[in-house]
Amino acid sequence: MPGFELFGDLERKEVNDVLDNGVLMRYGFDGMRNGHWKAKELEAELQNTFQSKHVQLVSSGTAAVSIALASAGVGAGDEVIMPTFTFVASFEAIMMLGAVPVLADIDDTLGLDSEAVKAAITSKTKAVMVVQMCGSMANMDALKAVCDAHKLLLIEDACQAIGGSYKGKPLGSIGDLGCFSFDFVKTITCGEGGAVVTNNEAYYLNADHYSDHGHDHIGHDRGAETHPFLGYNFRISELHAAVGLAQVKRLPEFLEIQKMNFDIIKRALAQIPQVTFRTVPEGGIESCAFLNFFLPDLETATKVSEAFKNNGIDACFHYYNNNWHYIRKWEHLKNLKSLYPISHEVKEGLRYLNEKSFEKSDHYIARNISCLIKLSWTKDEVEKRANKMVELINSVVN
Repeated sequence: MPGFELFGDLERKEVNDVLDNGVLMRYGFDGMRNGHWKAKELEAELQNTFQSKHVQLVSSGTAAVSIALASAGVGAGDEVIMPTFTFVASFEAIMMLGAVPVLADIDDTLGLDSEAVKAAITSKTKAVMVVQMCGSMANMDALKAVCDAHKLLLIEDACQAIGGSYKGKPLGSIGDLGCFSFDFVKTITCGEGGAVVTNNEAYYLNADHYSDHGHDHIGHDRGAETHPFLGYNFRISELHAAVGLAQVKRLPEFLEIQKMNFDIIKRALAQIPQVTFRTVPEGGIESCAFLNFFLPDLETATKVSEAFKNNGIDACFHYYNNNWHYIRKWEHLKNLKSLYPISHEVKEGLRYLNEKSFEKSDHYIARNISCLIKLSWTKDEVEKRANKMVELINSVVN
């Protein structure tokens, strides 16, 4: 991760096909295309990748989350339970619909804790959104059982986890709807882009229409299409889809490199008694986009993180004080800093953030360091990096 590290001839060919053809929009202009439909081709490839009946490409992973929720009827005043550890896009996508993000603790998987989800359910709860952070997964069986028992939607944000799986199913294909990002720093990239994945035809048709101003996409005359309901513009372009089409064909190659580099570093760190690793639920296979490990306490993790920064070990994140990925620093959410008035339902729904604490999440995030696994490293570079990481951690803990 990320796929842009290995751009090559295949990406250039697919993009040049679009430029030579001249149609950059994914819909319409049928007579000009000469049979070129990059977005449709990519959706077909992703159906196989995700082992799902339906894939709708959209403009971003954030858009995918909003579209998935809207497609299943989540909107004003509904509550969506989500984890404290994620990217800010998770609560942004919920709030954009007028729904209320309800944050709940994580466990040692770094994903939603099922007991915390149970405690957060109210009469307004409509969905649980699990976020498969850093290439791995929450305890999906436990979360699915909670959702089934309370008749809640299970939305799977797998934006960071393409290539991971749980009990033989690709991450993103397990919930009622799955969401993916193909932005510039994902394992496969479109530059900007995302996808909604589902086996539910009604949700798929809703996503298809909603993401393109409500167009029903029936027939071959875009101007004559009807609008069964309101929608917005979350379309992907043919240029972005072309890049993704090349990248998805290379996904096995990327995953093999990620796993090799991941394994080298993990074997080295496993020699240190004070290092433990995130829990991967039985039957789960990480995508290996990130290596996540725990140190004994916040002080140790902080010192190790600083040692990494000061000694050339880049792309390692201590999320405890991170502005983008953990509840502690989301002051703009807690204080509702918005350019436009926030609805009464959302204001009231988020009051809990002024007094709620998340000690269980703090326990894990304070001690966690997450290391991006790059595709461009040579084996020699990975081994040197692993040895340096061991040396620096030992200098702190011993």
